[in-house]
Amino acid sequence: MKNWKFIILLFFITSCGTQTAENKKKQDDNNTTLRISVDESFRPVLAEEIKVFEAAYPTTKVIVEYKPEADCLRDLEKDSTKVVIVSRELNREETRYYDNKIGFKPEFGQLAKDAIAVVVNNENPDSSFSVGQLVELLSGKSNSSLKVAIDGNTATSTVRYLKDSLLRGGAFGKNITGAKNSEDLINYIATTPSAVGFVGVSWMTNPQSSQQEQAIAKVKMALIECKNCEAGTFARPSQQTITFRQYPLVRGLYYVLKENYPGLGSRFVDFLSTERGQLIFRRALLVPTRINFSRRRII
Repeated sequence: MKNWKFIILLFFITSCGTQTAENKKKQDDNNTTLRISVDESFRPVLAEEIKVFEAAYPTTKVIVEYKPEADCLRDLEKDSTKVVIVSRELNREETRYYDNKIGFKPEFGQLAKDAIAVVVNNENPDSSFSVGQLVELLSGKSNSSLKVAIDGNTATSTVRYLKDSLLRGGAFGKNITGAKNSEDLINYIATTPSAVGFVGVSWMTNPQSSQQEQAIAKVKMALIECKNCEAGTFARPSQQTITFRQYPLVRGLYYVLKENYPGLGSRFVDFLSTERGQLIFRRALLVPTRINFSRRRII
């Protein structure tokens, strides 16, 4: 009888020890692992940000999922992540929803200004467009023989921007081809001389692989009719044309943080807002909005 009591006691102690170890590991993971969802069109520049962040905080591991913008926001709603990087801020209905659900409103803000590049094959003679021509191409009303491609088949940020800002809520034409993602779109344009595509500008400035670099060498960013310029002026996305909104396809890069305490999510957002994080955006041809890096003449 005493032996049975001893065995039960030993089993209880061992179980408690295992449970404590498992809880400790889970707690340690929560303190050192950050899960985030990032709009796929920002992948090149955010991959660089994460690499430098992990180097600055060696005990922290960022597990990132790159996906369409709508899926990122769904992850935030399902509590799969505390941080998402998307191309818009939360609207009033969304902030009210979170305030009712979790008792506080998520923090959000713009980290940089981004642009959507219009890309064509190097062999394509049509490399300059007015905004009106882009609208006709996207709506299927153009007489052009160009094949039009966008960076996804679902609700990507590029798709939303083109519908909202260019088509004013209108529908895409039947001539539109949806690539699997941004990299697939660039590969498509590189192998299709008669195609034109729309992709986040950082995909053109931050190649993620030698294969992608080879594809980028076969495409070029088209010239788009300039805003706030003299008539007949065309521009490509650059820090100057984005800053002064001369390039017409400008959008923001935003963070949304669902964390009301100083956790890993807050640390990552703070890093993106520091000089080091903002310089990475600048090197990727985006325009940092947290720190002003403009050059000033010294007398």
